[in-house]
Amino acid sequence: MQSAISLSLSSPSPIARSAVTDASSPAPRSLRFCGLRREAFDVKASFDAPSLRLNRFNLHSKSSNSCKVFAALNGNGTPPSGGFDYDLVIIGAGVGGHGAALHAVEKGLKTAIIEGDVIGGTCVNRGCVPSKALLAVSGRMRELQNEHHMKSFGLQVAAAGYDRQGVADHANNLASKIRNNLTNSLKSLGVDILTGVGTVLGPQKLKYGKGDNIITAKDIIIATGSVPLVPKGIEVDGKTVITSDHALKLESVPEWIAIVGSGYIGLEFSDVYTALGSEVTFIEALDQLMPGFDPEIGKLAQRVLINPRKIDSYTGVFASKITPAKDGKPVQIELIDAKTKEPKDTLEVDAALIATGRAPFTQGLGLENINVQTQRGFIPVDERMRVIDANGKLVPHLYCIGDANGKMMLAHAASAQGISVVEQVSGQDHVLNHLSIPAACFTHPEISMVGLTEPQAREKAEKEGFEISIAKTSFKANTKALAENEGEGLAKLIYRPDTGEILGVHIFGMHAADLIHEASNAIAMGTRLQELKFAVHAHPTLSEVLDELFKSAKVKRKPPLSSEPKPPLIFQWLKSARLIKLLSQFQSRLPRLQ
Repeated sequence: MQSAISLSLSSPSPIARSAVTDASSPAPRSLRFCGLRREAFDVKASFDAPSLRLNRFNLHSKSSNSCKVFAALNGNGTPPSGGFDYDLVIIGAGVGGHGAALHAVEKGLKTAIIEGDVIGGTCVNRGCVPSKALLAVSGRMRELQNEHHMKSFGLQVAAAGYDRQGVADHANNLASKIRNNLTNSLKSLGVDILTGVGTVLGPQKLKYGKGDNIITAKDIIIATGSVPLVPKGIEVDGKTVITSDHALKLESVPEWIAIVGSGYIGLEFSDVYTALGSEVTFIEALDQLMPGFDPEIGKLAQRVLINPRKIDSYTGVFASKITPAKDGKPVQIELIDAKTKEPKDTLEVDAALIATGRAPFTQGLGLENINVQTQRGFIPVDERMRVIDANGKLVPHLYCIGDANGKMMLAHAASAQGISVVEQVSGQDHVLNHLSIPAACFTHPEISMVGLTEPQAREKAEKEGFEISIAKTSFKANTKALAENEGEGLAKLIYRPDTGEILGVHIFGMHAADLIHEASNAIAMGTRLQELKFAVHAHPTLSEVLDELFKSAKVKRKPPLSSEPKPPLIFQWLKSARLIKLLSQFQSRLPRLQ
């Protein structure tokens, strides 16, 4: 199987940093398109793992709002050339910044990371980590509450209950554990943790904290993440009108909660609240729920995740004004038509969760010092995450990854972008294939996807002049799913029948979030369906859903036996003749046996 798509026009050589300064620069000679953390062909680390020797943790502060944690590592962190304090400084210690820092250490770069809040960023402290703890509880509650499901196993379970504070503590403890793990990993590898708000003063120059803590770096990565987006007219009090940041604390479980937005965040919280006994009302501005999902998968998910549960919905409306509960009055929600803006209805609920998405956190970065203007709050970047200024030119040695650039607002996408940037500053050009990055919604059952939806694929096919085909398999035919009484599910493949290229895969069903990676890695590595048909899957496992999916695809053309064309026969003969001549000459020089 192919492990990557690699275009190489000459022998690899380090890329001059000064040569990549504007958008009109010629494409580098060696490109590797890969969605993986390391090059798939690389079987050896870039340097031998150094022995760890933690010299000291020296905490000192020039002001009450800044401190510096030093950690030394044998064989790493040597003084950078050019008189810089660091090879690489990262602003933001979320998942993206953390992944970039670890890869930079692996590459031998002296690295520092600036964090104005807590290590781990949104994902670890107020996002995907604590939410998964809540969803783990909701999944178990939902199963225990399903009497028919339990009886099918021959089990008898008394009425299930929960302790709200115990559930909240589980989420908080998980976030704390992961945060400590990330912090310790940075310290143990010798990354300097600089506490305070990071600001870019100019090319390769920053400050952090409120004092005069000025440092220089050969390269800078902005990884400041995002915050909950609250539309105008909505008053958040953190108690009855909340964002996901507040909801993850689970300070209460309202009897009736309205969720504004039916994307990933809204769907996951609807799963949590309904499992814990709440009634949910979705308020969606578009004409259908779950607008970001493949339409076919969305319809199936709505039939399973929404229709049977205590959930109703309003679509095609805006929540123009939301007033928190006070003076004995409930939360007031005024709805208007999304198109005509005419008043539609007024709701009175116990609580409202604002799940309308996230906004980039890019204020206070000093972007004006380098002539960079945000676009809807996002920092503009090119395909290599290099920051673009107001004149359309690249800002030398400055990169932006993760939610702050808006390319793909997922924690693992931020990490992949950070690793890609570190490859570039280390001299190996790298372009991340965002279509190979999977996404998942951790409802019960789960939803996952990678690549294009069917409408997106059809639009692309029409523009570029090729055909697409669709293949589907059901979880109802999978032995493991049936053993778990979880046969409700579907896997969908969108592909090119002429080449076997995978354009998109969408899964709804048990452990869909884990199953999607076989498809995402295939897209990243350029593996075609003709090759995947020969992959072997353990039986009985859920992975056979993907096995059947790939085997059901009808590809017209066979894959080439080799990715490189064979030379003409005359060159093969000349090469063989030259080898015979060399062997003959070598043999004639050997001493004769007596």
